[in-house]
Amino acid sequence: MQFQKGQSGNPAGRPRRSQNRASVCMQEMLEREAEKLVKKAVELAMAGNIGALRLCLDRLVPAPGNEPLVCEMPPLAKTADAVAAIAGIASAAVAGDISADEAAKLAKVVSLYINTLEAHDFEDRLAQLERADHARAEAVRKEPPICNDAGAPTMSRKADA
Repeated sequence: MQFQKGQSGNPAGRPRRSQNRASVCMQEMLEREAEKLVKKAVELAMAGNIGALRLCLDRLVPAPGNEPLVCEMPPLAKTADAVAAIAGIASAAVAGDISADEAAKLAKVVSLYINTLEAHDFEDRLAQLERADHARAEAVRKEPPICNDAGAPTMSRKADA
């Protein structure tokens, strides 16, 4: 039977986390020889093999992960507070309390927060303007028509003046 064009022969696909036989076999061999491999890596590292030394040290002292930063920062309640926050981040970076990369990430967080505050303020102002416009339109609609001296309605108040 031929497959239909555009359709997979196996729509469910390969099961997640399934391994092929070669990978399973290799993993089993490494597990059987793990102690000997570690001893050999340590011997090579002690003999001055840079690659083995790096491998051993990476296992002893893993790279730092995402740890929380300790940095003094004023509260951000309004957009004007961003200046003091960025100044605090810059001074912490200059003092060496945080790295330049961490400072850039913190500055990006401040920037995103300020953008969110500005968008929220914009939405509030727009809603107020729309309410005021709606109220003004309602007031105009409820006003009695303006008439001239003859009693005929006119288009505007300026025509009567």
